[in-house]
Amino acid sequence: MSVYQIEIQVDSDFVDRVEPEMLQRIAQATLEAEQAPEGTGLTLVITGDEQIRALNRQFNETDRPTDVLSFSNQEGTDFISPDEEDLYLGDVIISYPTALAQATEHGHPVEQELALLIVHGCLHLLGYDHATDDEREQMWARQEAVLGRVV
Repeated sequence: MSVYQIEIQVDSDFVDRVEPEMLQRIAQATLEAEQAPEGTGLTLVITGDEQIRALNRQFNETDRPTDVLSFSNQEGTDFISPDEEDLYLGDVIISYPTALAQATEHGHPVEQELALLIVHGCLHLLGYDHATDDEREQMWARQEAVLGRVV
C-alpha cells in the first residue's frame, strides 16, 4: 500500500455526519488507482453551501453553490510523473448539504455520493477534465473504475 499525505478537514457543522476514515480511504484509493507517487498530498475539505458558494463566486465567477471544487496546485501541468517526490496536488472542497441533496435525489446513501465527489475531485487534481466529450468519457471511465474498487 502506498503512503500519501491526505489531510481531512470537516467543518464543525458536519463533523458528526461524516467518517474521516472513509474520506481518507476513498482519496487514498484514488491516488493508488492512478499510481500517484508515494508522498503525494492533498487536502480534502467538507464544508457547507455558503462556503463553497463563496469559493465558486471568487474563483469561477459563478454565484451559486456546487457539489465539489478542485483547486490544483499543479495548474498548467499534465499528469504527475513518478519521479516527483512529496508532490502537493491541491485541495478538494465538497459541500455536504449539496452531496446530501444529490444522494437523496438519486436514492443512495450520502456516503456513496461523497465517495463519487472525492474521486471526481481527486481526478481533477491529477489532470483529468470533462470539458469535451472525449475528456468526459475518459474521466467517467476512471471514476467508475476507482469507485468499483472502493464502494
